[in-house]
Amino acid sequence: MICIRNGRVMNPADGMDCRTDVWIENGKIAAFGPNPSDAGPDREIDAAGMVVAPGLVDVHVHFRDPGFTYKEDIVSGSRAAAAGGFTTVVCMANTRPVIDEPAILEELVRRESVLPIHVRQVSAVTRGLQGKEPVDFDAMAAGGACGFSDDGIPLTDPGLIRSAMEACARLDLPISLHEEDPVLNEINGINKGKVSDRLGLGGAPAISEDIMVARDIMLALETGAKVDIQHISSGRSVDLVRYAKKMGARVYAEVTPHHFSLTEETVLEKGTLCKMNPPVRTRWDQEKILEGLKDGTIDMIATDHAPHSPEEKDREFTGAPSGIIGLETSLGLGITNLVGKNVLTLMELLEKMTINPARLYGFPCGDLSVGMPADLVIFDPGESYRVESFASRSSNSPFLGMELLGKIHWTICDGRIVFES
Repeated sequence: MICIRNGRVMNPADGMDCRTDVWIENGKIAAFGPNPSDAGPDREIDAAGMVVAPGLVDVHVHFRDPGFTYKEDIVSGSRAAAAGGFTTVVCMANTRPVIDEPAILEELVRRESVLPIHVRQVSAVTRGLQGKEPVDFDAMAAGGACGFSDDGIPLTDPGLIRSAMEACARLDLPISLHEEDPVLNEINGINKGKVSDRLGLGGAPAISEDIMVARDIMLALETGAKVDIQHISSGRSVDLVRYAKKMGARVYAEVTPHHFSLTEETVLEKGTLCKMNPPVRTRWDQEKILEGLKDGTIDMIATDHAPHSPEEKDREFTGAPSGIIGLETSLGLGITNLVGKNVLTLMELLEKMTINPARLYGFPCGDLSVGMPADLVIFDPGESYRVESFASRSSNSPFLGMELLGKIHWTICDGRIVFES
């Protein structure tokens, strides 16, 4: 039995916000307040001055396993997640081989099942991520897929995406979409605008995202599918998602910490460490994202944790891959740039990082109610720390050297301590 004493317990699932003790037994939340049994605890954690919250949930990560494990693997990725306060993550399917056959999926699910945190796996939407032939949705769901995504590769065939949404609606599993029309992008990874013009790069315009979002929210309304608009970056796309929700579509939106923290000007300072798809955009787009977070249009914060080696990132801009790591800085960026700037309350931030992503997938987590799995993060929202190193195998982050608030002290998954600072 573990007792977490004197912490401020915050549970967005039911609005609980009070100072009390938390008792953990047999991997579950056993009680709050007085000891529920005659036996004393095997371990006590003094959380005075700290917040005790549900373990964070990230619906969009890349652990590069199988095929690219020099960047990350499921073990190092899980370690990075735990260091960032995450107890449940969802891995994308753009591996080598692609997760598009039941045998490939089932082997990966088996390996993920013994990790210290909960690592779930989506299936690709199309075979080989080629955007042409759909996977066997029923077989992949039976093999353990929690959803479907060709993330990283936009789906450009409206007929194919409609049939995929129909299959996902029948299975009641989410489909997550990378919204960029490749025909409209000249150079990936940088916003088409004043910074790309200054650097002599073509860039990726916001309209590339907007037209794909417009198409897919209408298909979501038509099919009844549960659709996740991934890493939203365009202010107009935020408005489109708001419209879709008002129309009754089952549309959800996720935003990354880098899209609410950075703008295109950061590319001038950080170079390829600020190259990602979709790119960080203008101050206006950022303000619209903050507006969408505040009014609930954007449901979730997801990292799009995308490790790359130093050799890959240390190239001229057009030759470097897109993506940054994000699991270990996500909570700190949220507290610093959202709570600290009065965009969200701490409870609202935690809602977007715990119960909302859990509900999208129907996961039994993100909730500290009695009887739920004992997945928790314990952090000091007022304690600053410098981003100096990572548990991830990679370190491609524009936030290195930054001072953030919200130091994580413990992460607990299924009642076991998986990270301790």
